[in-house]
Amino acid sequence: MYRPLIGITAASLSINGKPYHRGYAPNTRAIAAAGGLPVYVPPGLDSDTLRELYTRLDGLLLPGGPDVRPDRYGQDQHPATQTIDDPRDLLEITLTRWAYDDDLPVFGICRGHQVLNVALGGTLVQDIPSMVDGNLSHDIADDTPRSTRMHDVAIDAGSKLSGILGTTHVAVNSIHHQSVMQVAPVARVTAQAPDGVVEAMEVPGKPFMLSVQWHPEDLYSDDPVMARLFEEFVAAAREYHERSERQASA
Repeated sequence: MYRPLIGITAASLSINGKPYHRGYAPNTRAIAAAGGLPVYVPPGLDSDTLRELYTRLDGLLLPGGPDVRPDRYGQDQHPATQTIDDPRDLLEITLTRWAYDDDLPVFGICRGHQVLNVALGGTLVQDIPSMVDGNLSHDIADDTPRSTRMHDVAIDAGSKLSGILGTTHVAVNSIHHQSVMQVAPVARVTAQAPDGVVEAMEVPGKPFMLSVQWHPEDLYSDDPVMARLFEEFVAAAREYHERSERQASA
């Protein structure tokens, strides 16, 4: 069976004044376990090179990471918005908009959930603790396993997400201090936390353009429900490739 090529966006960072790219390994493992071929897409490429690389992809995974620069969604910077990766912002917003136009499957995780919203015209809550009412914790302590389930999520029964997971309620891990505020006009909220934080979105009319605020890459290995997110994403990428092949040969 064809193994679709899944682009996973990488982060940029500087170590001792030298430029590097970085990615979170469980994302590549989750894609490989689901039958895909993971490849990192680095920030900082010239537009022609990036476009050529993009055209080889069958799917795009937007992983977790730091805050999106508020200028990109029309807000002033909150004091709690501190770690920003501008090259990655540009990379992911560009790729997401291309993917939207081309119906390329997209799966967003945590920051990727937020990037999907920003790229399509939405805004963000820059700091949940100071801007959202309630005492629900959305951020695991540094010394706590990333797989720790922090709270429940209620899922819309009519959504693609509920169809994939086979349920309307899941307990999730949670490692974020920002969240979706104004939802992008083309997107639909499909899951929420008890305090109203948007936990998942999808874009109606697209084969697979879906995002979650939690981290299924830290849960999939011993949770078949979370594994199905990656399996369905990879299946959609395979279908995209097959559809593109048919169109090319027509």
